[in-house]
Amino acid sequence: MWLIVLAAFLQCASAYDVDPEKLDGLARARVEVHVTLFYTNPRLCLQVKAFVVQDIPLYHNLVMKHIPGADPELVLLNHYYEELDRIALSDMTRSEINELLEKLGFYKKSQPEEEVPEEFRFSPAKDSPFKDERVHHKPSTSSLAPENSSSKSNAEVDHTDL
Repeated sequence: MWLIVLAAFLQCASAYDVDPEKLDGLARARVEVHVTLFYTNPRLCLQVKAFVVQDIPLYHNLVMKHIPGADPELVLLNHYYEELDRIALSDMTRSEINELLEKLGFYKKSQPEEEVPEEFRFSPAKDSPFKDERVHHKPSTSSLAPENSSSKSNAEVDHTDL
């Protein structure tokens, strides 16, 4: 009986608590993992391996990075790729990792090739600080008209500037 209570307590203690102040500006994440760890300690990492192989391709703004010798960690980043927090994944189950990412606001697609809806394009961030930089100014059509307006079509206009 006490063993079950202790196991439940340890599972709750290992759960990650989201601190909104610490994660202000969360925009993306990466999972750092040493891939050969899956082969050297298969029991420990079975759940993490299932997450890495099957779930990471479904998440928007989440990538995997192979780091030699690294224990599996979720690295939370802001828009400028500055590290906000690190979460050890070794003792977490696949469902716990997915619940955590959902709680953090990451968008999960149903299929890897599925398009991300516009309202989730920046998730887990609410918005992008770079959106104003993406404004493209189209040149006015008057500046594209040739100086010698004639009855020739655009294909027939002689280009001497080449």
